[in-house]
Amino acid sequence: MHACERELIWLDMLINCKKSFCFRVGQRCDAVYANVVNYCSQSISWVTEIRYLGIYFASSRSLKCTLDIAKRSFYRTANAILGKVGRAPEDVILELIRSKCLPALLYGLGACPVRKSDVMQFVRFCCESLFHEIVSDK
Repeated sequence: MHACERELIWLDMLINCKKSFCFRVGQRCDAVYANVVNYCSQSISWVTEIRYLGIYFASSRSLKCTLDIAKRSFYRTANAILGKVGRAPEDVILELIRSKCLPALLYGLGACPVRKSDVMQFVRFCCESLFHEIVSDK
């Protein structure tokens, strides 16, 4: 770590300890960790979940994406649309949901190591629960 940090200092690039985290994936993902200290004696914290380019990864035995944040973003966007349009026709609501909510739900799924059937089940559940909400309001 210190050798890499010396090179970064030489390149005039410092490690920001407030924005840097340690994250472990593999057989020893749940082991107790030693503190990682940088050149200036600042500790880099260990976390069980990280966000990289808008995709959330969880610490586990294999690389695992968490879809809870995407689902939360989907419902937040859908609730905002339903709150604004009120009693608009269903086709207008569905088009708004397709264009605004689905991208929030599907963002980054191509980069996540998940099975296609799991993705389809996840999307189907979110959409069916939202459609049930739309139908019950009418």
